[in-house]
Amino acid sequence: MEVIKISVLGIAGVLLGYLMKNTRPEFSGYLTLGMGILILSLAVGKLDYLFASLEKIRSYIPIDSTYMAAILKMIGITYIGQFSSGICKDAGYSAIAGQIELFCKLAIMAVSMPILLALLETIQDFMT
Repeated sequence: MEVIKISVLGIAGVLLGYLMKNTRPEFSGYLTLGMGILILSLAVGKLDYLFASLEKIRSYIPIDSTYMAAILKMIGITYIGQFSSGICKDAGYSAIAGQIELFCKLAIMAVSMPILLALLETIQDFMT
């Protein structure tokens, strides 16, 4: 049900932005930014459930907390990067949006590198 609310809120924001673009184009960017922040703040409420689920998974399977922290960092980088990139694209700055996306991809690779190295060490130990 919440997905429908967020979708309707987003569509209403798009329609308001479209109407405002014709009459007051200087405010349409602010409206887009405001709607994006509002929807993002509503999505942050889902983090409690996410953390509880990850803790439950951790109780079932002995997973190092370093790996869980890395997964959460990667999810955060993805969401923040996509949000920022979308705002830049809406404002007409697609080159900056592309640079944000590239930086986020590199940041995810950097955060995931310790996990990859641990996996390779495990495979190497298994092979010997």
